[in-house]
Amino acid sequence: MASLKELKGRINSVKSTQKITKAKQMVAAAKLRKAQAAAEAARPYAERLAGVMASLAGKLAGQNNGPLLLRGTGSDQRHLLVVVNTDKGLCGGLNSVLVRAAIAKARELIDAGKDVEFYLVGRKGRAPIKRAFADKVGTQFDTSNVRQPGFDEAEAIADEVIAKYEAGQFDVALLVYPIFRSALVQDPTVQQIIPVPAPAVASNAASGAVVEYEPSEEAILEELLPRYLKTQIFGALIEIAASEQGASMTAMDNATRNAGDLINKLTVQYNRSRQAAITTELVEIIAGAEAL
Repeated sequence: MASLKELKGRINSVKSTQKITKAKQMVAAAKLRKAQAAAEAARPYAERLAGVMASLAGKLAGQNNGPLLLRGTGSDQRHLLVVVNTDKGLCGGLNSVLVRAAIAKARELIDAGKDVEFYLVGRKGRAPIKRAFADKVGTQFDTSNVRQPGFDEAEAIADEVIAKYEAGQFDVALLVYPIFRSALVQDPTVQQIIPVPAPAVASNAASGAVVEYEPSEEAILEELLPRYLKTQIFGALIEIAASEQGASMTAMDNATRNAGDLINKLTVQYNRSRQAAITTELVEIIAGAEAL
């Protein structure tokens, strides 16, 4: 049984931990509002850009002379998994959920006879993926030296991925990232980004409108497709930022509550042990007095 000194030390230690988790919870709650607003504001732009691209891509359907990012290499043998994780911990099971989704997709592709390579963004997902696929981890993009990854980092990632694609290092690229729903829910998503998937029905085709583009559709797509890819990666970075703060706030709230419960249990145990020690001392004093 622990001594009174040990119990008191454990209580003070848990109280110190509770202060840290409470402070982290408040910081995450303050950052969450801004990160959530940024994620929600970016989604309409990405959707509208996808609509414009669908309109352009629809005019090139079936042609073999379109941009490489749209028509593909003609094969789907080699896959690149771009996995977006956080750089910091204390955000619950967010990173482990993303890693599981990426590993499950990789194993599904390998079982189908495909070749897989990982492009890792963020530090927290590296170790488990390396343990599972030590020989399949390629580029690791470091975002730990920036306070908040933004469009500059998305542009750098997209440029590297496009360069790998144009060099013939892979045929299909998949983006693995969370979609922020709420502080409690972040859905892991696997989305194809190369070749850029063209929606089956363009928005202007549905309305019957006839649109003429100047310059040609090919020239516009050559400029639009890399920008679309950068927008998708930028959206993933924004979603992971909001998901991180939401998961961190929830995890730290649970940790604070658990610390409070543990403090109460240890306090009860301390009081009982202290009462037992006092009772024992009184019994010894009374027994000694009677002996005299």
